[in-house]
Amino acid sequence: MKYEGNIKKMRLVYASPIKYLLSIGEQELNMNSILNKQLQIKYQHKINCINCGAETNKSFHQGYCYSCFMSVPQCDVGVLRPELDMSHKGISRDMEWAKKNSLVDHYVYIAITSGIKVGVTRHTQIPTRWIDQGAIKAIRFAKTPHRNLAGQIEVDLKQYVSDKTNWSKMLKSKQTDLSLAKIKSELAEKLSPNFKTYLSFNNNIETFSYPFEYQIDTFNTVGFDNTDIITGKLIGIKGQYLIFENGDVFNIRKHNGYLVSIEIQ
Repeated sequence: MKYEGNIKKMRLVYASPIKYLLSIGEQELNMNSILNKQLQIKYQHKINCINCGAETNKSFHQGYCYSCFMSVPQCDVGVLRPELDMSHKGISRDMEWAKKNSLVDHYVYIAITSGIKVGVTRHTQIPTRWIDQGAIKAIRFAKTPHRNLAGQIEVDLKQYVSDKTNWSKMLKSKQTDLSLAKIKSELAEKLSPNFKTYLSFNNNIETFSYPFEYQIDTFNTVGFDNTDIITGKLIGIKGQYLIFENGDVFNIRKHNGYLVSIEIQ
């Protein structure tokens, strides 16, 4: 069976385990259904911007051409660093976009990915954001009316916990005895008094399982910067990573907009 088209990050269905659907051209491929099958992904030497569709020699910000990277609100500095989002002051690349994406309720959360991490996401991205990061547990820490304020709280917490995920440790992480409720309580005590009014009373802990049951000691990232063909037996999926039997790991999100052919044996 063969598919061909531009790929985009996998769509998620919250289930146990998580269900993954890969967009390739006009089709969607159920990735869970091809686990434990031999897979060949071949790069067709073409990248199209996921925003405007223009052909580009290089992908910026995981899928954009340079023009869109420099102009569209999805690539503004406040996306990667929420504390720098200025839409609450009327400053944005696109205020209509900001009204729907930045000037809405945001959550600061605590998750267990490669370890304990703090992050920010708008309310409509729960639980997608957590699953994309490969979290095995997550809890809401604070709720704010706009992105900048959530970013300020995240910065305050970064002196105690990381805002980064180590991808290889995340792939190995499966279970934990860490109590997110206890961690949330301890961090709440350390939080700047200016932010305590935004603490979330929602202490529900979300848990996630992924279609990846194997134990692999060493992972190796593979991508189209170094090779045209990625092949192997697909044994797992976690976050936006495809995991092969030989330990190779392919980051789908990094290759947004790449034209590929996928052959399943």
